[in-house]
Amino acid sequence: MSDIEPSLATAIKKVGALVHPRNVVLVGASDRPGSWPATVWKTAHEHGFKGRIYAVNPNRDTIGGEPCYKDFASLPEKPDHVAFLTPAQHVPAGLAAAAAAGARSATVFASGFGEDGSPDGLRLAAELARVVEETGIGVTGPNCTGNIIADSGVVTLVDHRKLNVAPGVVSLVGQSGGVLLYANHILADRGIQIGKLITSGNEIGLNCADYIAYLAQDDATRVIFCYLESIKDLGKFKAACALARDNGKPVIVFKIGASEEGRKAAMTHTGALAGSSAVFDAVLQDVGVLRADSLDEAVEMIELVVHLGVPIGFNIGAMSLSGAYRGILVDAAAGSGMKFPPLADDVETRLTALLGVGSSAGNPTDGGFTVLTSVEKYIEAVDIFCDDPNLDVLVLQAELPREEGMAAHWEERFQGIHDLVTRRGKKLAFISMFSRMYTDYTRKLRADLPNVAFIHETTKSVSALARLARWSQLAERAKREAAAISNEKRQASAAAIALRQRAGVSSGTFLLNERDSKQLLGAYGMAVTREEVAGSEDEAVRLADAIGYPVVLKAVSDRLYHKSDIGAVQLGLGNADAVRAAYRLIHENVARSGFKGELDGILVCQQIDGGTELVAGIQRDPEMGPVLMVGSGGVLLELMQDVAFAPLPVSRERALELIRSTRISKLLGGYRGEAAHDLARVADSLVALGNLAVDLGDALESIDINPLVSRAGDKDPIALDAVVVLGREAAH
Repeated sequence: MSDIEPSLATAIKKVGALVHPRNVVLVGASDRPGSWPATVWKTAHEHGFKGRIYAVNPNRDTIGGEPCYKDFASLPEKPDHVAFLTPAQHVPAGLAAAAAAGARSATVFASGFGEDGSPDGLRLAAELARVVEETGIGVTGPNCTGNIIADSGVVTLVDHRKLNVAPGVVSLVGQSGGVLLYANHILADRGIQIGKLITSGNEIGLNCADYIAYLAQDDATRVIFCYLESIKDLGKFKAACALARDNGKPVIVFKIGASEEGRKAAMTHTGALAGSSAVFDAVLQDVGVLRADSLDEAVEMIELVVHLGVPIGFNIGAMSLSGAYRGILVDAAAGSGMKFPPLADDVETRLTALLGVGSSAGNPTDGGFTVLTSVEKYIEAVDIFCDDPNLDVLVLQAELPREEGMAAHWEERFQGIHDLVTRRGKKLAFISMFSRMYTDYTRKLRADLPNVAFIHETTKSVSALARLARWSQLAERAKREAAAISNEKRQASAAAIALRQRAGVSSGTFLLNERDSKQLLGAYGMAVTREEVAGSEDEAVRLADAIGYPVVLKAVSDRLYHKSDIGAVQLGLGNADAVRAAYRLIHENVARSGFKGELDGILVCQQIDGGTELVAGIQRDPEMGPVLMVGSGGVLLELMQDVAFAPLPVSRERALELIRSTRISKLLGGYRGEAAHDLARVADSLVALGNLAVDLGDALESIDINPLVSRAGDKDPIALDAVVVLGREAAH
C-alpha cells in the first residue's frame, strides 16, 4: 500500500476492518418477528461468518436462544464490528462506548440524523460526526440498510427476501439501500453473483470514495457499481476511481440529483453553460467512471465486464440470421462510436465462400455485418470471424432459451461457440432484440458459458459497449498523460502568486478588469490584442494612432462585466474623429445605465477582423470543482450551446480531443474550401488556460474568454475579451 496516497490508505484500512471483522456485535438485538433487528439477527447467522456474533440489549437475557449481554464490558471478547439497531438518539453515546471498548468499525441503521432538515436531527448528526472524528472508528451510515460481504460471511442487510450469498466479482456501493437491494436481485436474475454490497446511507462516517478505494485493491472485485446522490469528498472520490481504473476495474455510476438551476453560476457565460451532467461526465470519465444513463444500462455494462473483461475496443464484427436486424444494430450504433469495419480481405473471401453470394440478404459480409440464411454453418462462420485482427468484439444476435426444447440444438451451439472463442481468446457477446426474463433453465445454461456475454435489447446494449470502449480508451490515455504531466516542471507566474495572495485577504469575489485579465492570460503565453488604457480623448487618439486603425474602444472597470449590453463597446473606429466620438458616447452610455462606480479608463484595442469565434473558460462547478470549457463563441454561444468540458490540468492530446468533440471544429478544419486552422495552436491556448487555473488554485472562481478568435494558417488564436473572477468564496 506504499504507493497509495495517505487518505486512501486510511480509507482502505477502515473499510478493511468493516468487511473482515473478528466478531459482530448487534446492539439493540431483537427476535421480534418482522422487525429490522430480528431480520439482521437472522441474516447475520445464516451465511457462514466464522467469528462470534453477540447480542447486546440491557432488556434481554437471551435472543434467539443465545445469551444476550447488558453492555460491551460484559462480552467475552472486545467488540470489533458493532451494528447499531437502536433509535438514533442512543447512537452517538453507544458508538463512543463501542470505540472505547475496542471496536474498529460500526454500522448505524437508524435515520433521524437531519435527513428532513430538523434542528434536533442536525444536532444529533453533528454529535455523531464528532464521535466519529474523535474515535477514528470506521462507520457506515447512518440511515443505511446494512451490508453483504460474501468472502467473510458478514451479512447485516435488511432484506426479507432470500439472499444468495456467495463469492462474486461484482461489488455494489451506494447511498440508497433500496436501489442496491433491487440491483442485487436483478443481477441474480441475470445469473450475476455479487460479492460485496455496502449501503453508505448519510455518510457521516465512511463514504463511497472510501469503499471504492478499498474495492479498487480488493482481489475479489472486478467491477464496481455505485449509486450516487452526492459526492462528499471530490478529491478522494477522484483518487479512488483513478486507483480502480489503474487496476483495470471500471466504476459504473448511476447518479441522480442533477439540477441544472442549482448548479449555474450567474457571473459568466461559462457558468451558465456548465450543465451538471456534462461537467460530471467530463471530470469523472477521466478518472475511470462510467456513467450509466439508466439502471438497466448499468446491468448490461456489468454483464460485459464480468464475462468479457476490459479493455473493449470500438470495432464490431456482427452476425445475424435476420436481414432486418442489420438495420436495427447499425441504427443503434450510429453516433455511439462503435464501428463495423470492412472485414480483412482473407476473412471476407473465406466467409463468402462458406456462405455464398446472391441470397435475399445480398452480400453476406456487407460492412462487417454478416447475415446467415441458415444455422448449419454458424460455428464455422464464427471461427472465420476470429481470424480478423481488426475486430475487437463479435456480436451475434441470439437469445438463451427459456425452457428445454424451445430452440432446437441451440444449447449445443451456444456451448460450441463459447468453447471456440475461449480457445481463440476473442470477446463475444450474444445480443437480443428485446429485454428478456431469465428462468431457472436459462440461468443454468448461462452458468455454463462464463466467457461470453448475453446482453439485452439492442440500443442499451450498444450504448453499454460504447461506454466500455470509451473507458478502455481513456484508461490507456491516462497512462500517457500521467507520464507527461509528472514530467512537466513548471512554476506559477508571479502574477498568479500575487492574485492568490490578494484573494486570500478578500472578503468575497472580485473581477479583474479586461486589461488586467488579458495581461494575466498573456503571462501564460496566450495571444491577446494590442491595447492600452486611455484617460482622455486626446490620449485615446494617440494610442489609436500607435496601434493602427481600425480600433475598438471599451469601458474598463473591475465592476463592469456586461459592457456590450449598455453600449460600452464601440467597434470599427477608423480615424481620430471616430475615436473621439466613441470615447464620449461610451461615457454617456455608462452614465445612462446607472452604473455605480468609477471607470478605470477607456481601453483602446486592436481590432481583429475575420477568423472563427470560440469561447473558452474555466468554471468552478459547485460539485465537480474547476473545469475547462471550449466551444462556439460570440453570438453563437447561447444559441448553439456547442461546448465541451474537461477537468484540469489538460494535456495537449486532451485539448485536441476536446476541440474535435465540438461542432465548431468542422469550421476550424477548413469547411467548404476555406483555409484550415491549426488546431494544435488552439489546443496550446487551452493548455495554457488550464495551467493558469491550476496555479490560481482555490483563489479562482472563473475565467471567461469570449470571443477567442481562431485564425487560419499558422496564427495563434487571440483573446478579444476576457474576465477573471477571483476571491475567497471560491474556496468553499
